[in-house]
Amino acid sequence: MASSYVIPPPEIVSLPVIGQAARFPVRRIYCVGKNYAAHVREMGGDAAKSTPVFFTKSRETIVPSASKIPYPPMTSNLHYELELVVAMASQCEVFGYGVGLDMTRRDLQAEAKQGGKPWDMAKNFDSSAPCAALVPTKDAPNLDQASITLKKNNSVCQSSSLDKMIWSVSDILSHLNKTVTLAAGDLIFTGTPQGVGPVVAGDHLVGEITGLPILDISYV
Repeated sequence: MASSYVIPPPEIVSLPVIGQAARFPVRRIYCVGKNYAAHVREMGGDAAKSTPVFFTKSRETIVPSASKIPYPPMTSNLHYELELVVAMASQCEVFGYGVGLDMTRRDLQAEAKQGGKPWDMAKNFDSSAPCAALVPTKDAPNLDQASITLKKNNSVCQSSSLDKMIWSVSDILSHLNKTVTLAAGDLIFTGTPQGVGPVVAGDHLVGEITGLPILDISYV
C-alpha cells in the first residue's frame, strides 16, 4: 500500500550529470568556511589558527546554471563565493565534482557575527547555492592544481588554484564524518578563495574550475 501524506511531499531536488540522463538527487548541503588562507586574511581572520568551520544550506537553495536569479530580500550587500563542490556517493566515496557559488548576505552575516548569533539567514536563503552540472569521478580531471576563477561582467574577480585549500577534500570528509554521517546525495561546498565581493541586480557571474562544466548565472 502506497504511503499517503497530510500535505504534498516536497519535490526531489537534483542536479544534472554530464554524460548521463539520470540526475543526482541532493540530500544535504554542507559548506566549509575559512579554507583558503588569503580569503581568511581578507575577512580579518588569522589563517595560521584556522580550523574547519562548517555550516549548512537547505537543498532547496540549489539553482542550476543558466538561471536568472531574483536579487534576494533583506540585504543590500550580497556577495559571491565561488567553490569546488563535492558530490557524495556514500559516506566516504565521492560521486563527482561541480562548480558552485555560496551566495552570502554579507551585511546579515556581519550583524550575526557581531552579536554572536548564528549565520543561518546570511547563508541559507532562497537560491543561495547555484551549482553547475556534475562530472563523475571517473571522468573528472586531476583537480590537485586546477584553477578556480570567477568573472563578474567579464572582469576576473576571483582567481586561485585548488591546491591553495587549507583542508583538502579528504581532510574535509574526515572532519565532517567525525561530526555527522555523510551519505549518498550530500553536497559539500569546499570554501572560496580571496576576492569575494558584492553583486547587484543586472550582474552576470561566470564561475570556472579547470575541466568542469561552467557555472553561468545572472541576477535580476
